[in-house]
Amino acid sequence: MSVLDSIIEGVREDLAARRLPLAQIQERLTQAAPVIDAHLPLLASPMNIIAEVKRASPSKGALAEIASPVDLARRYEDAGAAVISVLTERRRFSGSLEDLEAVRAGVSIPLLRKDFMVDEYQFFEARAAGADVILLIVAALSKNQLRDYYDLATELGMAALVEVHTRQEVEDALEINPRIIGVNARNLKTLEIDLAAFTELIPEIPETIIRVAESGISERSEVEIAQAAGARAILVGETLVRSGDPRAKIDALLGTSRG
Repeated sequence: MSVLDSIIEGVREDLAARRLPLAQIQERLTQAAPVIDAHLPLLASPMNIIAEVKRASPSKGALAEIASPVDLARRYEDAGAAVISVLTERRRFSGSLEDLEAVRAGVSIPLLRKDFMVDEYQFFEARAAGADVILLIVAALSKNQLRDYYDLATELGMAALVEVHTRQEVEDALEINPRIIGVNARNLKTLEIDLAAFTELIPEIPETIIRVAESGISERSEVEIAQAAGARAILVGETLVRSGDPRAKIDALLGTSRG
C-alpha cells in the first residue's frame, strides 16, 4: 500500500465516524459564509502565495505547535497571502474542520480546504465549513470521479485546485477544463520531492489556466524556478509555520520589500 493509499484509507474511516445525514449537512449550507472567488487573487500579482496552516505532515511529523490557527491565518492575510490553505486531515496532518471554521470566521480572503477529497459528502461539508476552494488530487481519483467532483465543487460555488505530479496526470486534468492546476513536486506515493516537476510539467499547462507550484519551496531561488516555468502562485506550508515570522518569510519568497 502506498502512502497515498494509506492516507485515503484513514480519511474514509474518519469520514464514516463523523458523517451526518445529507439533509442535515445541506441545511448547514444555508448558514455558510458566502463564497469568495479565489481566481482573481491568484492572478493579482506576477507571483502570489497560498499560505498554509499546517501542524504536521506524513514526511516530517510534527512541524509546529499552532495554538491559534486564526492568529496564524490573520498574519498570513496581513502579509499579503492571496489564499489561505487549512489542513483538515486529522491522522497525518493533525488538522480539523474546526480549524477551517475558525479561520473562516477570522479572515476575509479565500480559504482552501486542504484534504483528500474522496467522497461527495466532503464537498458539502467543505462548503458548510466556509471553504471557497477544494483540492482534487488526480492520483487519488478515477477520471469519472475527477470530473464529477469538479462539477460538484462548481455547483456549490467553490473553485478547485486540481493537483498533478506526472505528465499523464496533467493530461487527465486538462480533460475537465479546470481553471487552476497545481503541480506538486512531492510524489504522494513515495513522499519524495523533485523540483524538476515544476520545469517539466508547468509549461505543459496552458497559460489560460492558473498554474500553482506546490511543495518543496523554502527559498527565493525555488520560487524563481517555478515562476520561470510559468507559475502564477506557490503553495507553502512547512516553511511558513516553522519560520517564526511569516510576514518576513513571505516577503523573502516573493522578493518584495516593505517601506
